[in-house]
Amino acid sequence: MVQLRLPPNSRIQTGQLYTLKKERAGPGKETQSMQNSLPKTIRTFQIYRWQPVMDGVQQEPTLPRYDRFELDTSQCGPMVLDALMTLKNQVDTTLAFRRSCREGVCGSCAMNIDGVNTLACIQPIASIKGVIKINPLPHMPVIKDLVPDLRHAYAQYASIKPWLQSTPPADGVEHRQLPQQRAQLEGLWECVLCFCCSTACPSYWWNGDQYLGPATLLQSLRWIYDSRDEARRQRLEQLNDEMKLYLCHTIMNCAKTCPKGLNPAKAISQIKQHIATELD
Repeated sequence: MVQLRLPPNSRIQTGQLYTLKKERAGPGKETQSMQNSLPKTIRTFQIYRWQPVMDGVQQEPTLPRYDRFELDTSQCGPMVLDALMTLKNQVDTTLAFRRSCREGVCGSCAMNIDGVNTLACIQPIASIKGVIKINPLPHMPVIKDLVPDLRHAYAQYASIKPWLQSTPPADGVEHRQLPQQRAQLEGLWECVLCFCCSTACPSYWWNGDQYLGPATLLQSLRWIYDSRDEARRQRLEQLNDEMKLYLCHTIMNCAKTCPKGLNPAKAISQIKQHIATELD
């Protein structure tokens, strides 16, 4: 059987162990007796670390590594983001990650926790057994530690023109929308653009340069369904592309991982149906 190995400059190394006393033990110095003696509120966090090239500081990028941190979770909030903020404030101030709202509405703290893409601010520590493993969103360039480079994803989002394309109402007041028209946006407007779904999608891993991905396509349907928008046909024509839309193979990773409980795969299917019935 073929065995594949990453090139030497991409293999994740064993990093530092940060004990509760904030002392650094050398790589691999953790012992079984140490783990057996820890109270239940003390958890171990295994966190991906990577330091980019910094002018005047270092000339070569460091190898990626996993640092391990011991933390008494009774001394912080209940969510993984609370633990990360405590570690950054009290243990290692160089730890890098994004966060903003702490309420699951901004999408900033998206990361891979225990093998699942989710939002750290709404992921309870207690729901994870054993060592809590935290990585950046997969298959994205890493800026530093847990911070992925989302410039390409946001450029794709901008390409669908995510704003109302309409003329001002004749009465000069506002666009009116019936309750049933507004109801069509349910399951779409809640998307916070965390890109957990897109970075869990194998089709996006392989063809992310052309395939728009679940997050952007779900947002596309949100504007297609908006009764106030006058560019429905143009939006469908723009998406009617072999690479932009039809690389979705309904693997359903997007629906499974979405921290907001949305179903991007269903939205993509609906776009395909509208293209088939509305375009010549």
